[in-house]
Amino acid sequence: MRAAHRLPAGSWDKGRERGTATLDWDERHRRRRSLTSDQGEAFLLDLAEAARLGEGDGLALEDGSVIRVVAKPEPVLVIEAGTAGLPRLAYHLGNRHLAIQIFPDRLVIRDDSVIADMVEGLGGNVTRRDLPFDPENGAYGGHSSHGHDHHHAHGHHDHGHG
Repeated sequence: MRAAHRLPAGSWDKGRERGTATLDWDERHRRRRSLTSDQGEAFLLDLAEAARLGEGDGLALEDGSVIRVVAKPEPVLVIEAGTAGLPRLAYHLGNRHLAIQIFPDRLVIRDDSVIADMVEGLGGNVTRRDLPFDPENGAYGGHSSHGHDHHHAHGHHDHGHG
């Protein structure tokens, strides 16, 4: 079986659902990959270009049926403002190019002990949880991060802006 099209959540007929595929954040950022549905059916994800698969999106199979994407819970840090103020914490996390899921009262990032220590040092409250992770797309739309995998110190770094 081959899935060549992503169907945005809510845009497809639930009667076409053949099964589900529970995928973590990294697994939901692919163009082409062999996958297995939660029901044990192997299929090839074969999109024209890399896509961000969100909770409830559908993967259209060649026979017209659909595999529904489920966001797998994974280790994350739930960050609340404490004495720091949420905008200040968001600034420091964004300055480190981290993928961030933003809520009105909290931020969620992938679990990272160095970043947890930094946030607590700034006055934020950190709770470790296992939750589905679905961060913001980012300011440049098509640019997506596959986690914090570039190599530099987590301290301050100069971007040379002016």
